[in-house]
Amino acid sequence: MNVRNTSLHGVHLVGLDSFRDARGLFVRAFCDRDFASAGLHARWMQTNVSCTVQRGMLRGLHFQRPPSDEIKLIQCLTGTVYDVIVDLRQDSPSYARWEAFVLSANSTVAVYAPAGCAHGFQCLTDDCRLLYHMSTEYVPALSAGVRWDDPDLAITWPLEKPILSERDAAMPTLAELL
Repeated sequence: MNVRNTSLHGVHLVGLDSFRDARGLFVRAFCDRDFASAGLHARWMQTNVSCTVQRGMLRGLHFQRPPSDEIKLIQCLTGTVYDVIVDLRQDSPSYARWEAFVLSANSTVAVYAPAGCAHGFQCLTDDCRLLYHMSTEYVPALSAGVRWDDPDLAITWPLEKPILSERDAAMPTLAELL
């Protein structure tokens, strides 16, 4: 496993150990010892799979409020997505900045997002599935989000006119959250 820093404080790209042969690909998605030795959170309370059917669909930007703010380890199982992390930690040197990563079923990387960051993605292909390891259980009352098109964040999404849920379309801007 190889851990690379990104431009956002505490957000990492995790190169996962993979093995290819004539049968295909095997990827070790998580190893407690390797994560702990890299100083990363290594205890996952919940694992989720997100299935998004259509190219252009956008999910996010989601997070959970304290005391159930969550660390996420995000991997793409099928398809290709434009994955975005936004730093919402007011005491962070990268506060209100974002970074994007292209994740695909063919890549052997995961995105590690610390608590206090929002996450969203746009499908670049049909049939996208993401695997999320979560440090805390989902608490609906603490679920929150930021608008995908917040002008202060100015996220550059690759596909115009995204397909959104009603909930995601109605999320507040970062300024409205504060």
